[in-house]
Amino acid sequence: MTKNVVEKIDDLVEIKTVLVSVSDKSGLATFIPGLLEINPDITILSTGGTYSQIKEIIGPEAQERLKQVSEYTGQPETQGGLVKTLDFKIYLGLLTETYNPAHQDDLKRTHALPIDMVVVNLYPFAQTIAKKSVSVENARGNIDIGGPTMIRAAAKNFIRVASVVDPKSYDGILEVLKTKNGAMGLKDRYSLASKAFEHTAQYDRAIADYLAGLSEKDVQSCYNTGE
Repeated sequence: MTKNVVEKIDDLVEIKTVLVSVSDKSGLATFIPGLLEINPDITILSTGGTYSQIKEIIGPEAQERLKQVSEYTGQPETQGGLVKTLDFKIYLGLLTETYNPAHQDDLKRTHALPIDMVVVNLYPFAQTIAKKSVSVENARGNIDIGGPTMIRAAAKNFIRVASVVDPKSYDGILEVLKTKNGAMGLKDRYSLASKAFEHTAQYDRAIADYLAGLSEKDVQSCYNTGE
């Protein structure tokens, strides 16, 4: 078995393709136009309500710059948005390395784009369970799967991909892109990856603590188990 050892990377990676899928949509109204001002040829992939909001923000240019993930992958979103981004083309685009010929062949074979930046924040689990009398089912429904998976994939591949999890980071990211001609440096990507893994760790910790605090009676009371 050939080891996948990275021997060469780029310090500066131009941001050409961005995947945006956020629960907290604050800041998009300035962040998206900012990205397009820096690189008018950027491609934005998005899902569901995020796609609709970005389309409204961009206006007439959306037809050229914005694409639904379902259109890109060829797989429609499932009912209720249960599965939106868990697709081979998405993760190939996130995990491929620039100087790995096999990875580049896979991109060509599947007509996939290397994704340079992921902008994702997660279902509001902590906010949901903080509400009085929240049901187990409501809490369970707010456990995000696709979001953490994309964040982790992007953060793992910080040698090429920028992982953005906090709307408060948007202004700083735009400043970096302006000073580096539309690119993010290795130091920038590494810093974002560290923040991303901390974000998913806290998210998972909140879920684990909540589930550990439930009794069997709490769980059974929410469902008809047929007993």
